[in-house]
Amino acid sequence: MSKPIVAIVGRPNVGKSTLFNALAGSNIAIVKDTPGVTRDRIYADVSWLDMDFTLVDTGGIEPESNDVILSQMRAQAQTAIDTANVIIFLVDVRQGMVDADDKVADMLRRSGKPIVLAVNKVDNFQKQMVDVYEFYNLGLGDPMPISAVSKQGFGDMLDEVTKYFDRSYLDEEEDDRPHIAVIGKPNVGKSSLVNALLGENRVLVSDIPGTTRDAIDTVIEHEDKEYVFIDTAGLRRKSKIKEELEKYSIIRAVSAVERADVVIIVISAEEGVTEQDAKIAGIAHERGKGIIVAVNKWDAIEKDDKTIYKYTDKIRQVLSFMPYARLLFISAKTGQRLSNLYELIDVVVENHSRRIQTGVLNEIITEAAALNQPPSDKGKRLKIFYTTQVAVKPPTFVIFVNDKELMHFSYLRYLENKIREAFGFEGTPLKFFVRERKGKE
Repeated sequence: MSKPIVAIVGRPNVGKSTLFNALAGSNIAIVKDTPGVTRDRIYADVSWLDMDFTLVDTGGIEPESNDVILSQMRAQAQTAIDTANVIIFLVDVRQGMVDADDKVADMLRRSGKPIVLAVNKVDNFQKQMVDVYEFYNLGLGDPMPISAVSKQGFGDMLDEVTKYFDRSYLDEEEDDRPHIAVIGKPNVGKSSLVNALLGENRVLVSDIPGTTRDAIDTVIEHEDKEYVFIDTAGLRRKSKIKEELEKYSIIRAVSAVERADVVIIVISAEEGVTEQDAKIAGIAHERGKGIIVAVNKWDAIEKDDKTIYKYTDKIRQVLSFMPYARLLFISAKTGQRLSNLYELIDVVVENHSRRIQTGVLNEIITEAAALNQPPSDKGKRLKIFYTTQVAVKPPTFVIFVNDKELMHFSYLRYLENKIREAFGFEGTPLKFFVRERKGKE
């Protein structure tokens, strides 16, 4: 089950990014080598007490006129309404209540989504509370004074946010059917792909509620096996916001990816792979999901005997951080290779859940270390004592060593490649943790 999604909405310069960074803290720096994803991160995993959630920043908009401010704030608010479980509406105590705040508050109020009204830049709670009370006029309940810079008032605000989370999923039985999210840029054929799959197969269920109140999961049966396509109704529905605002497609992708086992990233063959595709793919990579890259509209491309190799090379280059991803060239329009998609999903699901016996795993690591000696520094050499798999979805390994500072990332990558050579793991990322173990060597 996915973590709840909390979106921050507000005018420019009210402190959205400051609040986002303060709440996300060190989580922001977890991923260092995913191109195009870390530069302008707008989402992060956050924990408060016993609850984990995904925080989304809808900021970064710097429009030129007040009219544009209002229209883009409405777009922000609509995105938050569509994707978030709880919305933090951030206002600025120094600027006071302005017309744009009132109009967006009206939209949020009508949505029925839980709204937490946070009044930022309150540096002195005693002196500024009179100014905070002005925001009662928005009709969104008690305004909560905070200071994103000094991290004051966060406890009360987060208590308010998390009280709206649905905790019933903690008691739910595990659904072992493959859950698949179809994501990608606007107009690459996501909806065409899902509709083509629906057209080929009998729909068993179409009213399973998803995480967001508007979302509907679609269950498709193929060869006596059920597959759950996540929030396909939401993906098929024409968005009320301008699709050219790329940031919003990323926000929606986060909410779909959260609950998936496998993510199908749809790329347009006509347009080719882009940096925006890398950003969207990076969301699935970071979250450790099984990944299939579906190059759609393959029927529209003039081909020779080298075309598929050129496309493959370009995709591998742009998505170099996920060389394990499986590629499939399809046409949702003609149905080309769509039947292969289920076979590929089955392979990726199996690899994503694969568990390797500790004895066999250590044989591979020992052999790898014999073939390529571990790195050393100032006369001290890395010693690998023991490796074990601690989790699946994705497969996660802990390597115990004498000094983790000696484990260079290039050697860790070498070990990963050796594990992949031995066990496959196509379509799934692998996670590694290096731990020091003192004592007998």
